[in-house]
Amino acid sequence: MATLEEVKADLRYLELLADKFPTITAATTEIINLEAIMNLPKGTEHFLSDLHGEVSAFQHVLNNASGVIRRKVDDIFGMTMREQDKRALCALIYYPEERLRLVREQEIDIQDWYRITLHQVVAVARMVSSKYTRSKVRKLLPADFAYVIEELLHEDQSEPDKQHYYNGIINSMVDVNRAEPFIIAICELIKRLVIDTLHIVGDVYDRGPGACRIMEILSQYHDYDIQWGNHDISWMGAAAGNRALMANVLRISIRYANVETLEEGYSINLLPLATFAIDTYGSDPCTVFQSKDFENNPRMKRSLQLMSRMHKAISIIQFKLEGQTILRHPEYGMNDRLLLDKIDYERGVLCLDGKEYPLTDTNFPTIDPNDPYALSAEEEALMDQIAHSFFTSEKLQHHLRIFYQHGSLFLTRNNCLLYHAAIPLNPDGTFEEVLVDGTLWKGRELMQKCDSMIRKAYFAPWGSGERAQALDFMWYLWCGPKSPLYNKDKMTTLERYLTSDKELCRESKGAYYELANTRETCENILREFGLNPAKSRIINGHIPVRTQLGESPMRAEGMRLVIDGGFSKAYHKTTGIAGYTLIYNSHGIQLVQHEAFNSIDDAVSKGIDIHSRFQLEKFNHRMYVRETDRGSELTQQVRELEKLLYAYRNGLIKEKK
Repeated sequence: MATLEEVKADLRYLELLADKFPTITAATTEIINLEAIMNLPKGTEHFLSDLHGEVSAFQHVLNNASGVIRRKVDDIFGMTMREQDKRALCALIYYPEERLRLVREQEIDIQDWYRITLHQVVAVARMVSSKYTRSKVRKLLPADFAYVIEELLHEDQSEPDKQHYYNGIINSMVDVNRAEPFIIAICELIKRLVIDTLHIVGDVYDRGPGACRIMEILSQYHDYDIQWGNHDISWMGAAAGNRALMANVLRISIRYANVETLEEGYSINLLPLATFAIDTYGSDPCTVFQSKDFENNPRMKRSLQLMSRMHKAISIIQFKLEGQTILRHPEYGMNDRLLLDKIDYERGVLCLDGKEYPLTDTNFPTIDPNDPYALSAEEEALMDQIAHSFFTSEKLQHHLRIFYQHGSLFLTRNNCLLYHAAIPLNPDGTFEEVLVDGTLWKGRELMQKCDSMIRKAYFAPWGSGERAQALDFMWYLWCGPKSPLYNKDKMTTLERYLTSDKELCRESKGAYYELANTRETCENILREFGLNPAKSRIINGHIPVRTQLGESPMRAEGMRLVIDGGFSKAYHKTTGIAGYTLIYNSHGIQLVQHEAFNSIDDAVSKGIDIHSRFQLEKFNHRMYVRETDRGSELTQQVRELEKLLYAYRNGLIKEKK
């Protein structure tokens, strides 16, 4: 209980708290409510990484909760329902509108189907809502059916009269032709309840065509957070005003035959780039700059030649803008990436370290050999137009704000440390010092400083030196050797485009990527972030796990989990699978391995829903809210309310009406 000294020390705060809880009754009621919440089972957390624009696969994973809904259906109906009927029920929950259209075409007695199905979906909803307070469930109920759903969720099956009442509700729903909208509403409720919190451990963007739609889905989601990945930082920096990153975003989109996100998602006008590319490279086949995977994109295949020219145009601009950034910031230590001035344009060779490498492309009409990093007047005008498109895209700017509101460079939650890529380390395992904003930082302080710089790039005043410095640093985070989002010695984009020497294109990983596979290193990292290594884990993405080569997502004796399983189709051949979901619920921690998602039609009509599940840890006892970070917050709130009660009961604060 509270003491007089504690209450007096916090009296001004308690007076403010009294505005919210103006009486002894109000304060005690809230204490009872908080204590009850702490005795509920811990909510289910899902961790996903490296979505890379694969919106259909992402939506399916959310819809089926990585297999959790199917397990609930098995638990409820067991051997009382046929396998094909279970698959059909699950398909209905995942895609209610699509499934209902199919059912209307196939069912002979649709009224009877409605009644049976309503009982089934209510049973599933009742089970998944059982671990939450009525108040929390009530907030998630659709307004049109809130009262009815709440009644059905708390059905007392032991009372015959009540059973008759509930059957009456369902029969009435069918009789007044409201069965279908009700089924849709309750299926959506199930999907919202089965995942309490969603963690995206980086890289929503690039590769696939649906990053914009993924962000729209997240913007409507009830509880989620994002740990920024290197591809996210590229888009965030571009949207905030870094022109080198704008060029990078365009280059990668064209390279992977994916301009839908730019044009259709964000209304970025590519016509100026197309016009410039035709004018500048109209007779150049630009073979080296042919897009990848264009065969799977009919639109790109039809305009392959134009896209190749656009690809070359924006790549050359990017190389120039990156060179300008390096020249402005010698502290980045990236002078070895200044390559345009190492080209002998007459002879068509790249001269590095006393060696000459023949170029695969020698037509560079916009490069002045005497000043290779200067944009031409036409390139300057083009970048002005591109920047205008980025700044005036309302949807892109809205999604940028979502990244800032829900995102961070790292997160500690319920004994898990989440970050996308790396913590820079020295070869001996100590934390590497990195110069940021004139000061050396390492470990947790480095991550906090980088997070701060990312926010300054957006929130610092326009035109200020502080904002310009932070915007340039966003580019360093994308490709800098000591960046916690990259952490390789170099990014060899130019070499891969313009030379055929594989050794020259080699990128060497920082010490972290090897050392973090050892228990000792992971323990040091966890302690650095204030976590107990005996009961904590690191969760990363960034590096695809090549399961077909025998790699495991579990590293350092299970202390680090790498959950990049290759959502992106571009990585399926590398990983052999199509993504992971890490599930952390009140019973334990599981890893779900996904196979490639084919189509919504297969899921709806055939009930195809394939995944494999691995148990990583089963707890000795069920975990309750009291044992989580949320429980610690609620315990503190209870403590403060107990102080308020003391103040009321001892006359230090008077009750209000």
